[in-house]
Amino acid sequence: MALDRWIALVLLGIFIVYGYTAWFTMDGGLAPFMRRNPIWPSTFPKVLSILGIAASIIILFGLEKSEEKIGEIDHRRLGDYFLGQAVLLLGLMVVYALCLRPLGFLFSSSAFLIIGSFILGERKWHIMISVALIATASVWYLVQEVLGIFLRPLPMFMGV
Repeated sequence: MALDRWIALVLLGIFIVYGYTAWFTMDGGLAPFMRRNPIWPSTFPKVLSILGIAASIIILFGLEKSEEKIGEIDHRRLGDYFLGQAVLLLGLMVVYALCLRPLGFLFSSSAFLIIGSFILGERKWHIMISVALIATASVWYLVQEVLGIFLRPLPMFMGV
């Protein structure tokens, strides 16, 4: 069995457990007034579980495949790909998630974007820094001011 089908089989198991949880256990603790609502807290997980199960079954039975494409990944030749960049980016994502609270959103996100683009091969520092600062400030403004969700902009030691 091909690698994509093994992954689909594992994801199918995960989505079945997720769907069982969404359909049978999540709504047990709802308050009586919430039981009359058309949309419950479990509605989105139910939809996700159905879509995930359907996509996993499609991949598992090979219904999405037509013929071998040139751009497909050959798992027998993984050494030919840029695995170092992928591993570094995954590690950078973990570091970013750990630094969000102590260092604040603005610094952590800007550093993540700058270092990530450096790992991927960009060397024009003026473009990397300007894009990272504009993107980070825009996302922070939208989340903080437009959506009204508090997002710590500065490091914790600054008291904000």
